[in-house]
Amino acid sequence: MEIAGDQQEVDGLDLNPDAAFSTSSRWRHSGRRLYLSQCCQEEWMKEIRIKERRQREGDATSPLAEPVREAATMVCSALRRLVQVHVSLARKASGVCRGHEHRPATPGAPGGVVELLGKSYPQDSYSNLSRKVLSKVGRNLHNQQHHPLWLIKERVKAHFYQRFGGRSGTPLFSVYDNLSPVVTTWQNFDSLLIPADHPSRKKGDNYYLNETHMLRAHTSAHQWDLLRAGLDAFLVVGDVYRRDQIDTQHYPVFHQLEAVRLFSRHQLFAGVKDGESLQLFEQSSRSAYKQETHTMEATKLVEFDLKQTLTGLMTHLFGDGLDIRWVDCYFPFTHPSFEMEINFHGKWLEVLGCGVMEQQLVNSAGAQDRVGWAFGLGLERLAMILYDIPDIRLFWSEDERFLGQFRVGDIEQSVRFQPLSKYPAVMNDISFWLPPENYTENDFYDLVRTIGGDLVEKVDLIDKFEHPNFSDAENHHQREGMHYLMMESMWPPDAPAPRG
Repeated sequence: MEIAGDQQEVDGLDLNPDAAFSTSSRWRHSGRRLYLSQCCQEEWMKEIRIKERRQREGDATSPLAEPVREAATMVCSALRRLVQVHVSLARKASGVCRGHEHRPATPGAPGGVVELLGKSYPQDSYSNLSRKVLSKVGRNLHNQQHHPLWLIKERVKAHFYQRFGGRSGTPLFSVYDNLSPVVTTWQNFDSLLIPADHPSRKKGDNYYLNETHMLRAHTSAHQWDLLRAGLDAFLVVGDVYRRDQIDTQHYPVFHQLEAVRLFSRHQLFAGVKDGESLQLFEQSSRSAYKQETHTMEATKLVEFDLKQTLTGLMTHLFGDGLDIRWVDCYFPFTHPSFEMEINFHGKWLEVLGCGVMEQQLVNSAGAQDRVGWAFGLGLERLAMILYDIPDIRLFWSEDERFLGQFRVGDIEQSVRFQPLSKYPAVMNDISFWLPPENYTENDFYDLVRTIGGDLVEKVDLIDKFEHPNFSDAENHHQREGMHYLMMESMWPPDAPAPRG
């Protein structure tokens, strides 16, 4: 079906073929998606108000009338709020569809300044921080006593303190859990030997304050500085930031725990027969099993110590009899590298990445006479597995019904999350035209998170489409669009408990 002119009327609804969004699969005609105008959205609001009024005027004689009216009022109120969010999304996205660069993720235009943690950062074309993400900086959930992420951190610390002690009885591993999340791009990438053209540097995947500063994408950004300071065994815990898809497993802010340990020749070979004749380094060729500067003996001993350490940690967290397997993988800053998987309740789950540290990194930090290992794990992932927490948004809740479940006297006490009340989810179709260039999916996800907040549980890309009557012959560009299905769980994480 062709739609011509500024507006068409189909089934009594005003339709605008150039509008940015379609709101729902309710409005379809002859197999072609029709785009709702502002008038249609206002009609939808009217429907909700009418239904709400009818519920208020329900049968007062029924013994169920009062709770039914209360439930209907809550649902209608939530629906009205949802429509307002949707209309706001449509209005903002229309700027993109008209060919203007919409920057919801930028607090100010290039030439402005971002104030963060007491410091000022000039903005430029790299600046892409959203208000949503900025509001999370400094929350430090991992340091909030009795928060589930704090519990995981404390359990890991307790294990390392108990198992690894220095000569004087003090802990071997020092802990750094309050380092600033603002780092330089050199710290986040170059210090870790990440190539200049590596995809992990993309603006679409990271939060940049400007071209030289960013919110750390991993706690590994602090490795080089701590090694340079002379440390050879440490844990780093902190919030990290990545632009990502929207679902129950991903959030733009999450928390990592990083560990590093270095060994001198004496430390590594002390318990090995004829160890005094063994060496850490040699000049050979790189293989799948070792680096060109490491001897095979040194590599295998470091790898063995790493895997023993992690097996002990996972056994401490999950209990005895845990099935573990190691999967070869690639990281720019370790070789060989592994992912650790555990079999939990019949499913193999990846829990962390690790490996033998690249000697070039160790050498550049001033520890040329040592070799070592490193690993990093996600606190949310472990907490979701251990405590059966189904949705990553819950970690940001200040609802006492959630936090109170983790207020335990012993950090090792078993906790199983009890679900909170949750309103039925609402599904929305959202379709829009793409600008000719400079669009990434994470731009849209940031827009949704900024406007919809934690109300939005999941966004899936359903299909892509092309405008049937539009093409740019000069640039050989066909106007393209995207169609997403957005699941909005009518459940603000901090909503008060329903009465009764």
